Amino acid sequence: MIFEHKKIDFTELETTTIHGKRHYVTPKGFYPSITTALSVLSSEGIAAWRKRVGEKEANRISTQAARRGTNVHQMCEDYVNNELDRSKFLPHERAMFNSVKGTLDKSLGLVYAQECPLYSDYLGIAGRVDCVAEFNGRLSIIDYKTSSKIKSKKYIGAYFQQAAAYCVMFEERTGIPIDQIVIVIAVEGESEPQVFIEKRDDHIGDCINTIARYKESVGA
Repeated sequence: MIFEHKKIDFTELETTTIHGKRHYVTPKGFYPSITTALSVLSSEGIAAWRKRVGEKEANRISTQAARRGTNVHQMCEDYVNNELDRSKFLPHERAMFNSVKGTLDKSLGLVYAQECPLYSDYLGIAGRVDCVAEFNGRLSIIDYKTSSKIKSKKYIGAYFQQAAAYCVMFEERTGIPIDQIVIVIAVEGESEPQVFIEKRDDHIGDCINTIARYKESVGA
């Protein structure tokens, strides 16, 4: 499979850490990353989980999950860039990518951007989007996730909010509106990914509220 690209140039953004939180340096100042802002949705649950399993085990699981997520994401990015070398990755990572490959082959069309830096002056937020491309013929924000188990839609609102924010950021930077968001989750041990297709406007209101909640929590 060879993917066609429509190149859009984006100015690279430097990152910095402020009070332990990742921020992007934009022309209008320091904007927190969207993942940092959305962390307020899960901070209490994560703290309770770490207490339940213990710090050592929590660190082990978190490190393993982060490595898996990074590498499966890299495989997806390389594949869409038509330059994937599977030999660089572990067997379980290749298996998770393979579960996603068929969906990309079937649904992905013209690719506008991958891993590009974005920001929104309206939202006061920034981040790097996984992929902007046509999905089933409709221009979409596409975000790759990995999981050790099947996810229920009601528990992944943060994924939808993140993608909705990227829709706003992309339109501000390019003038090109996007109203469809696609979350592709590679699940360990599953032969097919979970694919959630949503509308931006169904989640951007919650996203705005979460960003406001985050900024209030840090006194911004």
